[in-house]
Order: sequence, then structure tokens, then C-alpha cells
Amino acid sequence: MGNFKELKVWQISKELAVNIYKTCNKGNLSKDFGLKDQLQRAAVSIPSNIAEGDELNTNKQSVKHFYIAKGSCA
Repeated sequence: MGNFKELKVWQISKELAVNIYKTCNKGNLSKDFGLKDQLQRAAVSIPSNIAEGDELNTNKQSVKHFYIAKGSCA
């Protein structure tokens, strides 16, 4: 624990967030501000919660944040 940048799940979720930001700025989706905002906030929440959970250094808090990240995927 404590080195979230080495976690494969964090790396993939960060790539996902970047791709979602790029996608949201193209075509008709860029004009749907409500959906665009919701998608972007959910996308950035995933790696953020993984990082926060990993840095807390307690299993209970880490698991809680990992579940929050999982919920953001939905």
C-alpha cells in the first residue's frame, strides 16, 4: 500500500478517464453538458478513489474507497 501509481487498476482507470474526457469533447456529446459533466466526474472519481484508498494505509478504509471507485464505474 501507499504506491498507487504502480497499481495496474489505477493505471487503467486513469487511461479510461483521459479517454472519456477526450470523447466528451467530440461530436454531439460535447453539447450535452449534463451528461458530459456526469461522465467526466464519474471517470475522474475512479482513479481518485483508488489513489485515496491506497494512501490511507488501513485495509478497512482502502476497501471502502475501492468500493466507491467500483460504484463510479456503474
